[in-house]
Amino acid sequence: MMISKTEEYTLCSLLFETTNNYENNLQTLLELITQTKENSVIVAPEVCLTSYDYENMDAMLSFAPMATEALKKVSYNKIIVVTMLEEKDGKVYNFAKVFHNGEVVFQRAKTKLFKFGDEDKYMQAGSEEDFKIVKVAGIKLAVFVCFELRFKELWQKSEGADVIAVSSWWGELRTQHFQILTQALALMNQCYVVASDSANKECTAMSGIITPQGQALRNGNKPCLSVKYNKKDITLMRRYMDVGIK
Repeated sequence: MMISKTEEYTLCSLLFETTNNYENNLQTLLELITQTKENSVIVAPEVCLTSYDYENMDAMLSFAPMATEALKKVSYNKIIVVTMLEEKDGKVYNFAKVFHNGEVVFQRAKTKLFKFGDEDKYMQAGSEEDFKIVKVAGIKLAVFVCFELRFKELWQKSEGADVIAVSSWWGELRTQHFQILTQALALMNQCYVVASDSANKECTAMSGIITPQGQALRNGNKPCLSVKYNKKDITLMRRYMDVGIK
């Protein structure tokens, strides 16, 4: 039986290594999801199923629809945030997808491409107009995809969210940037931030959950870090430190 009270949700940030075997990566993700409680909000690292495997672009693109169907099946009574490369109208995009109760309830393409990683050479940028807060199971959710975290105009668009998901493949050299930006985003918006980064050696492995008070809890060596979601913490913080967020 589905619990309707959003206070009874659990937030989960995932941390695991992406291998060259797409199917194994999917099984790792599915196993972690099935281990979470019902009524969980689960955020996975960016492109965690394939990494940016540009040399096998066709294989990546053909894997996405199958992975989408598999994730739909495990999304009952759960909210899952994942990104994957997929083709639409003859163009390649990095789609952020939100799964819930057997459906993709929201998706949009990454709007800020990381040119240092040649993303602009292999895919198209999505429209900034598609960046929006979506309400899922009573929770107002905003989704950032990696490099988007650096853009203040997107921070403004996320104002008023209860939970901000950050799905990333963030470079290890800029680990401190990831920590500071995710913590500042929670403080600025007085909400929860669930950030998930890859455990691959080139990434930060700094998955974690930041509370509306700005307390940063990182996964460490935990593949799944869980924190109880409490809407009252958001409301109290916004009343205590009133900066005009509704």
